[in-house]
Amino acid sequence: MAEFSAEDRVAKPPESEKITINLGFVDLGQIELLVQEGFYSNRSDFIRTAIRNQIERHADTVRQIVIRKSVDLGLRHITRDELTTAQAEGQMLDIRVLGLVVVAPDVSADLARATISALSILGTFHASAAVKAALADRIS
Repeated sequence: MAEFSAEDRVAKPPESEKITINLGFVDLGQIELLVQEGFYSNRSDFIRTAIRNQIERHADTVRQIVIRKSVDLGLRHITRDELTTAQAEGQMLDIRVLGLVVVAPDVSADLARATISALSILGTFHASAAVKAALADRIS
């Protein structure tokens, strides 16, 4: 029988997030034409490419804002050890992330509430329902 470590049992966050957009008929038709002519493999490929091009176009602005606002960029894991250390030191955390925030499944709602003063997320937040509820008034 295979044994698994605690790291093996931790759920991995998804690598992407699904979004829904509404497009006008003409825009959609133009996308379909480009796909049909082989410029893109499908609609999603076109949309991802367009988004990446816009992000690259504004990359300097994003970098300046990230520096100015002291924002973590990318994936931010919040662990029980991090929060218990902050609690022991009498610190409250003000967490700002552009990307994905994942709160470890072993973090209780009480611990999160006692140690996180503010949580600003430009992206996606993965946590238990109890932790989300405990931090609801602190999330922006």
